[in-house]
Amino acid sequence: MKSRFKLTSGKVLYGTYAVIAAAAFAVAFTAASAASSALSTFGGAAPGGFDSLNRSRPLAALGSEQQCARYSGLPARWRDDPQAGMVHLHGGEFVFGSKLGYEDERPAGDGKTHVAGFWIDQTDVTNAQFAAFVKATGYISDAERQGGAVVFHTPTRDEMNARDLAWWSWVKGAAWNHPRGPGSNLDGLMNQPVTMVTQADAFAYAHWLGRDLPTEAEWEYAGKAGHDGADLDTAPRDAHGKPSANYWQGVFPVLNTAEDGHAGLSPVGCYAANDFKLYDMIGNAWEWTRDVYTGAHQSHTNGDTALVAPLSRRHDTPMVIKGGSFLCSRDYCVRYRAASREQQEADLPASHIGFRTVLRDAS
Repeated sequence: MKSRFKLTSGKVLYGTYAVIAAAAFAVAFTAASAASSALSTFGGAAPGGFDSLNRSRPLAALGSEQQCARYSGLPARWRDDPQAGMVHLHGGEFVFGSKLGYEDERPAGDGKTHVAGFWIDQTDVTNAQFAAFVKATGYISDAERQGGAVVFHTPTRDEMNARDLAWWSWVKGAAWNHPRGPGSNLDGLMNQPVTMVTQADAFAYAHWLGRDLPTEAEWEYAGKAGHDGADLDTAPRDAHGKPSANYWQGVFPVLNTAEDGHAGLSPVGCYAANDFKLYDMIGNAWEWTRDVYTGAHQSHTNGDTALVAPLSRRHDTPMVIKGGSFLCSRDYCVRYRAASREQQEADLPASHIGFRTVLRDAS
């Protein structure tokens, strides 16, 4: 599927973008849109993956706007408990992939895949957690070393008509702790996912805690939370029809109606957890996995961020990111789903990508 649009000044008008984008993506998800959405990804009876090892553990008190706004960004018993902020999943079999999504999501054979037990963070790693890591180790992130990062902004009419991927810019001085570039900081943002981190940054943090990044299969097993049905491939909404994750409602990239309550990144845990008690597995920030991206390669439907990075920058290995972000919309991404996958160069920091960690059971 061709998913990037060339906008030529004087030929494509800003106001017609919705028609172009909607037409381009209507075919891909006809089956998913027609499927019943009465069941929510976050609803239903609690499946067995969330097991007894979680009993009496201090799970995060999140799941609403009020709770996420009050959250400090540091889980209970942070640094005292090796599994602080994590839940245990005993592992099991699930269908890896989707027949209703993009070509690179198609299951191999019947898709049945087994994963062993592991601990996984309830939320994305927050700015507060990453700041604690930096304070303890003196770590310097890749964005700081490279001198910038790829940052999203809502483009103007002139920008849209002047260049492709007008919503992405390489911002000098942008980094995890300077999200909008020099002069910006994390005041009031410590409970948000850390972004503008590369896969190496995520590995460094995980290894500091004796943890790892999830494989793509582990991540998807956790994201599907024991479910296997067409509802997994629909835009996540609760029983009242309200978006149950932070993704784009409106016309990407020019109008976000913020029906979900947030026009950009939100604090972690503002929406109900899935049935494995995990927050924000869908939307808010894409999440790094440890796996190299293979299969039917498809261009980024949010725009290939590498195209706006400095020309002098070397191209690194494309890795799998999972879960979608606040930029995923029904007309220009459709990756607000557990089976969705995307590629990102391992060393390219961007404002819509974060991560969470895992700790595998001893074999």
